[in-house]
Amino acid sequence: VRFIASDAVFDYMLDVRAINEGIDSKRKDMADEYISYKYGGRGGKRQEFRLRSLADYDQLCRTAAIQRKKSTMSGYVRSFLPDNVREQSNGESGFAYFTQRIGDNGLYLLDEPENSLSPQRQLELVEFLQNAVRFFGCQLVIATHSPLLLSMQGAQIYDLDETPVRVRKWTEIESVRVLRDFFRAHESEF
Repeated sequence: VRFIASDAVFDYMLDVRAINEGIDSKRKDMADEYISYKYGGRGGKRQEFRLRSLADYDQLCRTAAIQRKKSTMSGYVRSFLPDNVREQSNGESGFAYFTQRIGDNGLYLLDEPENSLSPQRQLELVEFLQNAVRFFGCQLVIATHSPLLLSMQGAQIYDLDETPVRVRKWTEIESVRVLRDFFRAHESEF
């Protein structure tokens, strides 16, 4: 059983951003380090070097590499730092989060998976989830207000806004009816 809440998707997106900010910050430090190693300290004055620790040995190796290879600052920084993690839109990241975490033969509890997804991405998620159920033996329990997710083929929908809870067709759910009425009221604008 795996529970995937919308908060987990947002945390994932924030983690990617934090990783990239850390890489960007380290990139600036590495550029400063390059200048120091290349030109021997502040103001172009070479400082006396003493080998006292493994950190000093690392500095000696980096300095030698810079001077021997005649490397550029950008080449030096790239050789010691990873590239930034590819950032996507929130919707692309959210969709990727689900496709990376849903595997074969699992029971998944999804809390509002439509958050941050455009209608097009929601339709892609519906297709992905239907295929996970149909071909990979997954079972899904989804809490959602999205008409697109509610309309999934074969879904058994429990209306938790009712007391007692009732099984309903997706077209009977209040949030779906509100959207239907909204679009009917604005039909002439399409």
